[in-house]
Amino acid sequence: MDVKATFDVTKNQIRISQTITYFNKTNDTLQSIYLNDWSNSFATKNTPLAKRFSEEFKTEFHFAKNEDRGYSVITSIHQNEVELEFDRVKDHIDVVKVELETPLLPKNSYTIHLNYIVQVPNDKFTRYGVSTYGDYNLRYWYATPAVYNGEWQYSSHKDLDDMFVPESDIRLEITCPLNYYIESELDKIDYYHVKDNQTVVFSGKNRLNSKLFLNKLSLYREIETDNFTLISNVDDENLNAMNKALVTDKIVQFLTDNLGDYPHERLLISDIDYRKSPIYGLNLLPSFIRPFPDHFQYELKILKTGLRNYLENILLINPRTDQWLMDGIQTYYLMKYVDENYPDMKLAGTLSNIWGIKSFHAMQLDFNAQYSFLYMHMARQNIDQPLTMPKDSLIKFNENIANKYKAGVGLKYMNDYLGNQLVDSILTEFLITNRHKEVNTERFERFVKSKTDKDLEWFFTDYIHTKKYIDYTISKAIRENDSIHVTIKNNSDISVPISLFSFTDKTVTSKIWLNSIKDSLTVTIPDTQTTKVVLNHDQIVPEFNVRNNTKTLTKALFNRPLQIRLIKDIEDPDYNQIFLMPIVEFNNIYDGIVLGVKAYNKTVLRKPFYYKIAPQYGLKSQSLTGSVTLNYIQYIDDSSPLFNINYGVGASYSSYAEDLFVRKFTPAVQLSFRDKNNLRSNKRHYLNLRYVDINRDSDPSALLTSETNQPNYGVLNLRYNHIDKDLVNYSSWFADTQFSEKFGKVALNYEYRKLTKNNRQYNLRFFAGVFLYNKTFRDSDYFSFALDRPTDYLFDYNYYGRSESDGLFSQQLIIAEGGFKSQLQPSFANQWITTLNGSMTIWKYILAYGDVGLVKNHDTGAEFVYDTGVRVSLIEDYFELYFPVYSNLGWEIAQPQYAEKIRFIVTLDFKTLLGLFTRRWY
Repeated sequence: MDVKATFDVTKNQIRISQTITYFNKTNDTLQSIYLNDWSNSFATKNTPLAKRFSEEFKTEFHFAKNEDRGYSVITSIHQNEVELEFDRVKDHIDVVKVELETPLLPKNSYTIHLNYIVQVPNDKFTRYGVSTYGDYNLRYWYATPAVYNGEWQYSSHKDLDDMFVPESDIRLEITCPLNYYIESELDKIDYYHVKDNQTVVFSGKNRLNSKLFLNKLSLYREIETDNFTLISNVDDENLNAMNKALVTDKIVQFLTDNLGDYPHERLLISDIDYRKSPIYGLNLLPSFIRPFPDHFQYELKILKTGLRNYLENILLINPRTDQWLMDGIQTYYLMKYVDENYPDMKLAGTLSNIWGIKSFHAMQLDFNAQYSFLYMHMARQNIDQPLTMPKDSLIKFNENIANKYKAGVGLKYMNDYLGNQLVDSILTEFLITNRHKEVNTERFERFVKSKTDKDLEWFFTDYIHTKKYIDYTISKAIRENDSIHVTIKNNSDISVPISLFSFTDKTVTSKIWLNSIKDSLTVTIPDTQTTKVVLNHDQIVPEFNVRNNTKTLTKALFNRPLQIRLIKDIEDPDYNQIFLMPIVEFNNIYDGIVLGVKAYNKTVLRKPFYYKIAPQYGLKSQSLTGSVTLNYIQYIDDSSPLFNINYGVGASYSSYAEDLFVRKFTPAVQLSFRDKNNLRSNKRHYLNLRYVDINRDSDPSALLTSETNQPNYGVLNLRYNHIDKDLVNYSSWFADTQFSEKFGKVALNYEYRKLTKNNRQYNLRFFAGVFLYNKTFRDSDYFSFALDRPTDYLFDYNYYGRSESDGLFSQQLIIAEGGFKSQLQPSFANQWITTLNGSMTIWKYILAYGDVGLVKNHDTGAEFVYDTGVRVSLIEDYFELYFPVYSNLGWEIAQPQYAEKIRFIVTLDFKTLLGLFTRRWY
């Protein structure tokens, strides 16, 4: 590939003249060829890249200015001075199909010439592109041939840094203004300048990577070593030049010893590479908190980024389909480096030595424990995915973290099982032997199996191709004479090796590996004054549940002793743990600030059974309040759409008005449905069945109605929810039925939101509800459908002043039932109601809204109601203001006490707000 690129920095454009000579190494005759043109991935809001941004709720791209989104325009493609026909592939706007002038025969080559213009996108979308300061950080910026290995291997850009390209000889001729510093991992072979422009020529043989950086400041440092030159602009943690040189030499030698000699003279690693795939944990700490030595943080950043770029430059692999292999090798050597150089490093660094903090189990975990832990974080929620699943099918957390770590942990698991550091030598030989060759999972499997006589079928079938979890337990251990008979039970449907340890007090006396335990197995081990036996004590095996791995052989009240800890922690498998957490909350204006403590068993990793007991004291009500929750989640692992079943019982006691309290008791079951074959889908279905039992204190000051005369009631509630959330298209609906002694009702709610190409948002909501029977309509509207402020007789909504009829808290708005914003009459419907709520963007976060509806009460005809106004949506559904303008009441904006008509939506619950940031990861 010969690329001549001229940068027009005033327009953020690159004019490219490019020649491609492609060798057909297969035995097939090719009539057409395919080119990757990922610069065009940003061209519209309907590209695969744009759709992925939408799925992950990334707003930058869809709300960007048109000039910030990039594209490419191909003006001509020639072969032998004959213009070729070409077109963009359907559903792949960033892949070009070119019809050749003459068929390309086996072992022959073609040469084509392209002329095209690239409009460089803003770097805020993928970190690559043009920055606010006019720097150009480029990857996948010019056209490259797709790989043909019996079929064309092309794919669209999805911000996964996974283009599959053939190994190439590359020549880049870059022309740009003189005020830019230019860096590439290619070798610089020529330089000249004419007037205000400079031209730099780079070249490289057998290349897979060709990033290019044009910066107005000299940001990159070059450190020469005995093996190759490392070029980097990764934050150096303020290390001096000598320390940076020593760290670099150390890492380069580690890479060379383990991955083989680097085939090029320069290895370039950028801060962008690191920020796109950081050391998670280190990257979350503010700069003033330094629990790790500066050189340690710098080492790991250089090591992780260097490993990635090193492997990308020597492994010819399709990262869209076989990414796990590269991720596994990278993570394996990250763990190995820490084991060899920092064997005593803890997950929390020096924080693990601080009094009060070091008592947490999380503080005492080894640094490398994070890899198994973060994979298990997904497995415990049943949203882990097979390692061999295509990369663009993985949810973000799995793609960025969990699958990478599971792959590395798996290789370490295999290494411990095979013994003698056999995996080390296998990986090194594999990387050296297969350099410049296309490799995949099957080739790796054949290579590894050829190096050992031990059975590894479990690894290459169940471990990497499925998401089956590993879970063994010791069902019994019996001491007899000088032996111990240990029975191990397999709690899952995967049979993999498991290690068994025996202990004398706290000292390990033996370790053996056990194979092929399909159901159960009894083994006999020598009794060397053994006090307990433990499965997987070193947790090399990524087991689903390690709390059932211990069997004590001494007389003890519990198999694992009870431990009470302050504040949530990572589970310690050696103890039965109860956690205590102080509570400071504001739930309503009647209790005010509540103080309390909750006792619970929830650790950082999810457990099937969860309980919480939370007594509280309201400082304003000066009363004891609180709640109790019991919950059990059953995950469904078959191919049905049923994802899990959640069984729960909840009870609570709190204020609902001044000096009035409510007791709520709710047994419930929820069936959750999700497409297990496509966890990236944002579609969710829920079927909820619950019984809500309410006991309220009577209000002696209220008028005598059926509501106050009989303040206690029970409601059987069945609801079906369907939700499909997306940045561009959002839809949800539910059908709800409620039955009690006093009433029966049915309701339907539908919402739709659309973000158009010109960034205008449209919102529609339809609600209809009807009473099947209503015995209370003559006395009270407590159970009636509300036009603007539901009474919330099931105590589901987060009202801060639910009983207020005036004042600020009476203006709190919860979009439910009628969904109106103006307070109109009739404000309730005791027979049926139907409403339509809508809004549309005026400018940015300012929208116009309007509501219309029909309200039908007994003994009166249906009444038409409407209102309009302005909606200020700071954070949709979380922080919003509504300003009424015109309604059945007339021009509300001109009426007295207008401030009292303004409605607001506010959410103070941290867990709810956290969902805004975590939704793109799960």
